[in-house]
Amino acid sequence: MTRQEHFFNERRKEITRRWFFKDCGVGLGAIALGSLMSGGKLFGAGPNVGVNSLAPKQPHFAPKAKRVIYLFMAGAPSHLELFDHKPELAKWDGKLPPAELLKGYRAAFINPNSTLLGPKFKFAKHGKSGAELSELLPHLAGVVDDIAIVKSMHTDAFNHAPAQIFMNTGSVQFGRPSFGAWSTYGLGSESQDLPAYVVFNTGQKGTSGGASNWGSGFLPSIHQGTLFRNTGDPVLYLSNPKGVDAQMQRDSLDSIRTLNQKHLDVVGDPEIATRINSYEMAYRMQTSAPELMDLSKESKETMAMYGAEAGKTNFATSCLLARRLIERGVRFVQIFHEAWDHHGGLVGGLKEQCGKTDQASAALVKDLKQRGLLDDTLVIWGGEFGRTPMVQGGNDGRDHHPNCFTMWMAGGGVKPGLTLGESDEFGFNATRDKVHVHDLHATLLHLLGFDHEKLTYRSQGRDFRLTDVQGEVVEKLLA
Repeated sequence: MTRQEHFFNERRKEITRRWFFKDCGVGLGAIALGSLMSGGKLFGAGPNVGVNSLAPKQPHFAPKAKRVIYLFMAGAPSHLELFDHKPELAKWDGKLPPAELLKGYRAAFINPNSTLLGPKFKFAKHGKSGAELSELLPHLAGVVDDIAIVKSMHTDAFNHAPAQIFMNTGSVQFGRPSFGAWSTYGLGSESQDLPAYVVFNTGQKGTSGGASNWGSGFLPSIHQGTLFRNTGDPVLYLSNPKGVDAQMQRDSLDSIRTLNQKHLDVVGDPEIATRINSYEMAYRMQTSAPELMDLSKESKETMAMYGAEAGKTNFATSCLLARRLIERGVRFVQIFHEAWDHHGGLVGGLKEQCGKTDQASAALVKDLKQRGLLDDTLVIWGGEFGRTPMVQGGNDGRDHHPNCFTMWMAGGGVKPGLTLGESDEFGFNATRDKVHVHDLHATLLHLLGFDHEKLTYRSQGRDFRLTDVQGEVVEKLLA
């Protein structure tokens, strides 16, 4: 017997049924895997995987608001200098707070047993509603009957990053979808040529919570905010490079789309659909974005009302662009203005930031109203928490304070001219009609047509929602 024949005889002895299932299991598994994948079911892929996830959708019930503009004052403006007038606090200026006020209280940086600091600015009543506002907000005073002021907000976090993320996602931890992402997940978008959720960042620095403030978390990433730059061109690369004409670009995109679509049909990963959508959106934005950014068609009166300047992407121009975006079907616009963290330099800092934001914030409300857009556009203004009645930074600063702060809203089914809630005589604790962050989110979703307990997404084996397991609609805020 030759050596070759001997080798094959020995191998035949080793090839048994037990060997086959042991060593060929991977092969059988691959066969089964291929069978499953051919039906597109392995990853939960179904016939709707390739459907446009941002197509307009119907909420649970008829909405009051169809779109949102959120003016997020990151860094936490002092409610005591802007909205919540406390004459009694002025009487206690320089004195230690009552011991019972501080029981169980934890401050972020200062010794809670610091002296109290009286308000630094004058207040006056305005409009038919008689709402009290600081002298720092003369423009907002002109639209005070169109807004609802909530003086009894409170939150769970007292440092910037977790508090900002909590205010925007309903959780102090990273990884949850933002309010804007939940909104586009539930409502889709009415724009085919612009992102559903647009973000501006106009402050002196980026937000402490970073991109988590406008992220999509475990929702498909098609729902995350698209950041427009705050220096130079808000959107880059709108023009093709030399040597690439429109036909070449279109042919290249069609080829990439075909390959991505084939991959999507096999594995059903929604992130591939997001990739396809992002390429197509970028292509369409080459036409839509320049027209959006061209403010030359805005009247001089409108530009002056906002205090906007063409070519400058500051807070005022961003507010004007926010109106132009929602006119073009964008569902959610958020402007982050991180500039309010006044541990010191409170007086000068507030003057500066109110000078940058008050006129444009009020102009946005006025402009939306005169264009017939305010009724179904929800405008929100506020930060992540308030500031302490106790002093920090010598005699010109305040620390972080979660127990009480103020926000305002307008349009979109909010009751105009309303002042809701009260705080104690020092502006330390919310005492009447208290509104927690989860209550705020429940109310905002209600205005958008959603039962906050039913707008859910299954991730890691359970259903998640913006309001976690809490939150009640604040009925008094509804028109």
